[in-house]
Amino acid sequence: MNKMKIGLVLLVLLQINGVAATDYLIHAGRVLDVKQLEVNKSQSIRIKDNKIVAVLDGYVQPKEGEQVVDLKSKTVMPGLMDMHVHLSGQGSKNSYSEKFFMNDTDAALRSTVFAKKTLYAGFTTVRDLGEHYKGLPISLRKAIERGYIEGPRIYASGKSIATTGGHADPTNGLRHDMMGDPGPERGVINGPAEAMKAVRQRYKEGADVIKLTVTGGVLSLAKSGSNPQFTEEELRAVVETAKDYDFVVAVHAHGAEGMKRAVRAGVDSVEHGTYMDNETIRLMKKNGTYYVPTISAGKWVAEKAAEAGYYPKVVQPKAAAIGPKIQSTFAKAYDKGVKIAFGTDAGVFPHGLNGREFRYMVEAGMPAFEAIQSATLNTAQLLKIEDQVGTIEPGMLADIVAVNGDPLKDIKLMESVSFVMKDGKIYKNQ
Repeated sequence: MNKMKIGLVLLVLLQINGVAATDYLIHAGRVLDVKQLEVNKSQSIRIKDNKIVAVLDGYVQPKEGEQVVDLKSKTVMPGLMDMHVHLSGQGSKNSYSEKFFMNDTDAALRSTVFAKKTLYAGFTTVRDLGEHYKGLPISLRKAIERGYIEGPRIYASGKSIATTGGHADPTNGLRHDMMGDPGPERGVINGPAEAMKAVRQRYKEGADVIKLTVTGGVLSLAKSGSNPQFTEEELRAVVETAKDYDFVVAVHAHGAEGMKRAVRAGVDSVEHGTYMDNETIRLMKKNGTYYVPTISAGKWVAEKAAEAGYYPKVVQPKAAAIGPKIQSTFAKAYDKGVKIAFGTDAGVFPHGLNGREFRYMVEAGMPAFEAIQSATLNTAQLLKIEDQVGTIEPGMLADIVAVNGDPLKDIKLMESVSFVMKDGKIYKNQ
């Protein structure tokens, strides 16, 4: 084998393993400008190291040392972002018992598969909102950053913060002698002082964002799926402390009263939002609060609620009642002008299927381009990293994905991403 062939083989192997072998020049047939909601045809995107250095009209000639990537037949866009995932687990009939049979190391190794599936689905950045195993999402984030495994850029909340008996109280449903009284270290608070301590504990453990469960939830082993579970004083304590540490604050919420309290306290995003009413919408618009719909999770739990034995008896009626409502809530929020950031709750359903959310958003009335914008520019703005990702512009990180064909005409194409680049490294090119 001559030197040229050896070099080509090495280049291919490096690309397969997500290693940037050289600087790239992408020839893109269509490029989505998610700021202006415009399509630019026949452009060249020049990438050096992990940054976009130029976006040029036409198919320009490569410079010395640049590798041309031919995406002339594809639609190219910024790397996608999912603002609500749970990479440390995945729903199944065994979800409620597996923690008694899996070691933390078992769960950590399994999560590497979930991370890779998410990245290969085109999601180069995710916000992981709540761990099933202590410290796992933060350790997963570190492993990806260090290049040990393949996965998206992770912004992790660590343990979700709840109140006693609330949606993220890890001892719900256990027999009484096993319940104990988990405190702020385990993310369970009562009163403003403990609320502040829980936020500081998340900071100590290395979290990037804060997640609260301000109402009951579907999948917890507790009766209510929507009652308010934090006082306004507790919420203000969380938000004020979180802002001291530059944390973005997300709140799980199904019931309207819990949402209103959280929005008044100044949280950054409301997740799920099932029973969002007109007053909640008014407050969210006034405060600039983002809505992260998670329609995919709603549809999944509604489907599984009809499957005998899939969920425990206390969960099944909540799943059947709440799941089917989320898509219509999204339609109402979008129509009223609430800011939308893309999020799926992947982990409730199988990882890697995140792209289905686009289809559900479009079904509910959002134009395809705005749905894609919600997963790029809007998500970057929610995380306050729009100076790094979310658009294809010079100076931005080289997070770029592509699909075959035109997703503005067929949004289902977003479920089959064919090209994935993260941080200037090619992970997928089909």
